[in-house]
Amino acid sequence: MTRQRSVVVIGAGHNGLACAAYLARAGLKVLVLEAAAQPGGAAVTREFAPGFRVSAVAHLLNLLDPVVVKDLALAQHGLAYAREGLRTVALSAEQPPLSFSAGEIYAGNVSAEERAALRAYTGRMQKFAHVIARQHGRVPPRLRFESWRDALPAAAVALDIRRLGRRGMQEFLRVATMNIFDVLEEHFTHPQLKAALALDAVLGTRLGPRSGNTVYASLYRQSGSVNGRPGALALPRGGMGVVSAALAAAAMVAGAQLRCAARVAGILVQDGRAAGVRLLSGEEILADVVVSNADPKTTLLQLLGARHLEAEFARRVHQVRAVGTAAKLHLALGGPPQFRGLSPEQLGERLVIAPDLDYIERAFNPAKYGEYSGQPVMEITVPSIHDASLAPAGSHVLSAVVQYAPYDLKGGWPAGKAGFQATVMAVLERHAPGIGGLVRHAELLTPYDIEQQFGIAGGHWHHGELALDRFMMLRPVVGAAQYAMPLDGLYLCGAGCHPGGGVMGSAGRNAARVILGKR
Repeated sequence: MTRQRSVVVIGAGHNGLACAAYLARAGLKVLVLEAAAQPGGAAVTREFAPGFRVSAVAHLLNLLDPVVVKDLALAQHGLAYAREGLRTVALSAEQPPLSFSAGEIYAGNVSAEERAALRAYTGRMQKFAHVIARQHGRVPPRLRFESWRDALPAAAVALDIRRLGRRGMQEFLRVATMNIFDVLEEHFTHPQLKAALALDAVLGTRLGPRSGNTVYASLYRQSGSVNGRPGALALPRGGMGVVSAALAAAAMVAGAQLRCAARVAGILVQDGRAAGVRLLSGEEILADVVVSNADPKTTLLQLLGARHLEAEFARRVHQVRAVGTAAKLHLALGGPPQFRGLSPEQLGERLVIAPDLDYIERAFNPAKYGEYSGQPVMEITVPSIHDASLAPAGSHVLSAVVQYAPYDLKGGWPAGKAGFQATVMAVLERHAPGIGGLVRHAELLTPYDIEQQFGIAGGHWHHGELALDRFMMLRPVVGAAQYAMPLDGLYLCGAGCHPGGGVMGSAGRNAARVILGKR
């Protein structure tokens, strides 16, 4: 008889749960250990004021892997959407709101020429984003080929680009390394439209519109789909925690075990390979394979320890750029907020405060020097418009991603948090007069808070920058791009791996395939 292989998964984030589900379905003995009281990591729904619930960090779904949704039957385990196909509404203190989605403009003072330009631009960018999307479910190719089989993944990437046609391929290669500012200046004149499109290229990153790699970041964000609609945005019914709960249910139905309130303090090493984990309580759990959903720095430099790694590899991990600049604001409101020029029907859409490109760049500039923005940009949702379960009757929840709030703030966040929250509320008040009077409770999560509460080094949602030098075979670092770490028996499966951040599940699925030898 063959002994059943045992696996310990560190962290019940969505990728860890997806990985556990696939491994358990393949017959492995899987135990998932989660430090928090509930599974989900940063993708959880939690009560932040009596009766008010909100998605803790990420609040919109746009990258969830459709293969994972189908394979793990997530709809049967509770995944449903309160609203699909959210439109983007760009707010301005001086101009009427501009509403658009999937290349079509629904409201705003926009010329016929600009509307046609948006349709053409969206169509072209979605073709490019599809090239990125095709890589999500693949194990990245190796930088050096030891056999013809090793060359096949790289050939597949080249073929995907070649399928764009000669002109499309040339344009893709031209713009992929550009900054989004220059690309948008080539195509549009409308300030709100350019800024709203640029926001998708910098959200959750330590980048401004003029920064390199921002076109790639924009394509990455557009590479997802919801029920077959490319680039669509959705609100899960019950918040982002419903996605994690569905993944947890799928894993447990497959036979995986889940232990919450079980914080891992270290990875055990025996005879030159990972042999299990040690909990904060002192308990040791042995396993044939250890898979970490934690970020690369936490996994390799803290839980494992640099002493088990070659010096050059440890140096590469240390240099991973993982300094978060995105904060998260939650407001419990006694009634619906009133934004300038916004109809009640538009309140439930994705609202952005980014009037023009220069506004975003000026908002980014202070972060370079360890200061928060005095005029932050925001991505806002009021999910209770579509999902009444998130707030008491007549009340509402506002959820906003706020940039730029650098993790490495001068003077530290304990001293700077109150000032930044007041700044954020002042910007909101300018666009939604009277909103301060509706606030029953406010919660601001800075990158420092995100690090402390969710164990993400640097408070960076993506476990590392989304950039071409951290793409595919370069993510997280050279020598660790195929999910297997230099230490035998140890694997990564989180957002720090290919394909990257966002609530996807792709990294977890890919890591499971490598562990099972199905590359």
